[in-house]
Amino acid sequence: MKSLCQPIQQARLGTAQIHTADANLRESKLKGPALDQGNELSVVERHLPIVKSLRCPDEAATQALAENLAANPALRNTFIELQGDLGAGKTTLVRHLLRALGVQGRIKSPTYAVVEAYEVSSQDLNTSLNIWHFDFYRFQGPQEWEEAGFRDIFTSPGLKLAEWPEKVGELLPRADLTLHLATLDNEARALTLTSQSPIGEALLQSLQDLQDLPHSEGTA
Repeated sequence: MKSLCQPIQQARLGTAQIHTADANLRESKLKGPALDQGNELSVVERHLPIVKSLRCPDEAATQALAENLAANPALRNTFIELQGDLGAGKTTLVRHLLRALGVQGRIKSPTYAVVEAYEVSSQDLNTSLNIWHFDFYRFQGPQEWEEAGFRDIFTSPGLKLAEWPEKVGELLPRADLTLHLATLDNEARALTLTSQSPIGEALLQSLQDLQDLPHSEGTA
């Protein structure tokens, strides 16, 4: 039986609260609310981050998580950051997500190319989905972001997935959802998911049905 990630906890953060697993979130994402032209709090700024912690006992559980996210229509126009040390499983999660969205053929890591672009057609909806997978690991500083000309991509419709976002710093737009992965034992991973917009919250809501099922044979 395919194992699923096991929920640990979920919490809604207030304006003065910072989750300990989100220490590397940029300061700009945690600053206080700003007023829009109508003197009301904007939708993005008044959104209270929600944190959900999961334990994935093996890669099959990570795949199940990716398939769950892919089934949510909100993912079609989302920016997701993936954080974690080398070998934590960021690219593995992205590969499972792209497969679940219908990407065929080889899925390459963009470590050297910086970005890999995909287009997935949906016969049911008669539309296509544009996907960009970024890896900023080799960036020497935020100035490379400006020189690469990626700003237009982040203002266009589609799914953007970014590994090593901290290499870009505050120039990156605010992510809808941040996934922080940490290695536990064997194949197990601890995931901390933080929503930073209503879209991100909708994606977290799609994970509410994840149940604690038996681990795959041979896992801890």
